[in-house]
Amino acid sequence: MLIGDVARHSGVSPRMLRHYDALGLVRPTGRTVGGYREYSAEDVRRIFHVESLRSLGLSLKQVGRALKDPAFTPSALVSDLIRWTQNRLERERELLERLRAVDASAPTGWQDVLRIVELMQGLDSASAARRQQAVLAQPDGVSVPAELLAGAVLAESEPNVAGALRWALARSGGDGVAALAAGVHAEDVDVRRRAVLAIAGMAGASGATAVLVEALGDPDATVRGHAALALGRHGVTEAVPALVGMVVEGSHDVEAAEVLGALSQDPGCADRILTALVDQLAAPTADSATRIRLTQALVELPGTTVREVLRQLAHDDDRAVALVASALATVVDERSPAATSTERLRRGTAVRDRRPRSPEPTSAELDTSAL
Repeated sequence: MLIGDVARHSGVSPRMLRHYDALGLVRPTGRTVGGYREYSAEDVRRIFHVESLRSLGLSLKQVGRALKDPAFTPSALVSDLIRWTQNRLERERELLERLRAVDASAPTGWQDVLRIVELMQGLDSASAARRQQAVLAQPDGVSVPAELLAGAVLAESEPNVAGALRWALARSGGDGVAALAAGVHAEDVDVRRRAVLAIAGMAGASGATAVLVEALGDPDATVRGHAALALGRHGVTEAVPALVGMVVEGSHDVEAAEVLGALSQDPGCADRILTALVDQLAAPTADSATRIRLTQALVELPGTTVREVLRQLAHDDDRAVALVASALATVVDERSPAATSTERLRRGTAVRDRRPRSPEPTSAELDTSAL
């Protein structure tokens, strides 16, 4: 077959066939009387071999080596090809992300494009200070894609940079919650913690409550804690069990107790919180430190029932718990506007009764006093 016929049957252009000939990859076995290349069936088969190897990503030099060396084993070369292909795909993914980030910013001119590219380059810096500066240097009123910031939040481990990113994401005006949602389900617990902490800073945003409520079931205590505090501060009562658990575990227990106190301003929730704390106080597994934390948490709750519980705990068998409860009962009594004048009189009488009494005067002292 002449070169034109081979090109039509193989799909390889005449120019590429001449290039193969020049490199010695596929040389036609014959020539016509007029000097034109004439390919045999074996030559055409070799062309298909070359094209098959090229489709795997081999260079023409590697193809030539594979076809010339009978002892050549493809395993090492295939392994290299896999690695090169993975690297190329990674670069392509990075490029795609950059293009999407630029597109999401809705640029009106090349200056907007350059600004987003500069931000991405800054976020890719190995220097934490450079990354933080890139975030904080963005001018007010300029749109930054939420997806770009969310991706950086999920990957950032340096606390100061992470804080700057969360701040920028919260004010970006984009749907930051949706951009972070995938991180809530990540296998990496650090990614889940970063995602929930960032969403907690946007707890009032659309969709945030549903994501945070779901995070209450996370196996990691830190993730549950971030979600519970954020939900509780926004009046979501589903956070109560997790908040009580934080008091029991001693994880940010003071913050958790304060949030429980705020939630207990709702009478319907107050009884539920009080019952949960009292049940934990009575749990056989609760040690002295745990019961002290629970007792301290009670002081954040309103109502006369709390005072009665503290008074009972003031006689607890655990001396440390009893002392803490006794002191807190006094604090609650003094701050409570519900304390009646009778109660105040009773407390005053009890105080007077505990004062040391002066001895009765003798008859001589009486006589002397009469003078």
